[in-house]
Amino acid sequence: MRVAALPLDIQILNPGANISRVEESLCSLDRSCDILVLPELFSTGFSNDSLAMSEVAQTNTGDTMNFVHYLSQKLNMAVAGTFLARTANAFYNRAFFVEPSGDEYFYDKHNLFTLGSEHEILRPGTKRAEIIRYRGWEITMVTCYDLRFPEWCRNDRHTRYDLLLVPANWPQARTHAWQTLLQARAIENVAYVVGANRSGQCGEDNYDGQTFAYNFLGKSCKTTSSDAAIIYADLDKEALRRFREKFPVLDQI
Repeated sequence: MRVAALPLDIQILNPGANISRVEESLCSLDRSCDILVLPELFSTGFSNDSLAMSEVAQTNTGDTMNFVHYLSQKLNMAVAGTFLARTANAFYNRAFFVEPSGDEYFYDKHNLFTLGSEHEILRPGTKRAEIIRYRGWEITMVTCYDLRFPEWCRNDRHTRYDLLLVPANWPQARTHAWQTLLQARAIENVAYVVGANRSGQCGEDNYDGQTFAYNFLGKSCKTTSSDAAIIYADLDKEALRRFREKFPVLDQI
């Protein structure tokens, strides 16, 4: 399986501009990929302005998700990421996984980033993301700050994923933690992990597009395109199966 991640430079509170940026950035995308991962809140970014956030929040059938469905069908690959969702009068950081067939899966971020006041605008999700079976792989998602909570990402003997996708807005100042936690989740869950970060500048925070992919040993499995605008990760299901058989640590959890 080949996974692509787009370190998008997100324009805050401007869905139209960000959707256009996604389309422009994908001109050189390897169309043989199976999954494209966009960063956290790819169409809006996050703002502490609750009124402005409410104005750009959308339902699961709004323009943002219509675009994601269009993109998935056009590229013939699944598209994952998160967007600012509205359900009744509540707002969520909602992860999505959309297949070319039109099948869609959602997960609301559970561990909100209180240091950035995320909890003052958004509601936390209450359920872990489901396991998605796609092209022979078991896949699940967490969002950014969720990564710091290992129990929320846990594989066990009953419920197992092969690939964990982590859309994020993780600033450069905490890059060491970002990389270390991605590697830790990969090693302890004996799974591939792809962390899809944004790029650019937002307020005082710099996001240098540090997007990473690690295999079940915690070793990097990413490559970059010729213009470094898109990150790729090549995943080997048979290698994962052999290692899990040889080192059955998940059976002890």
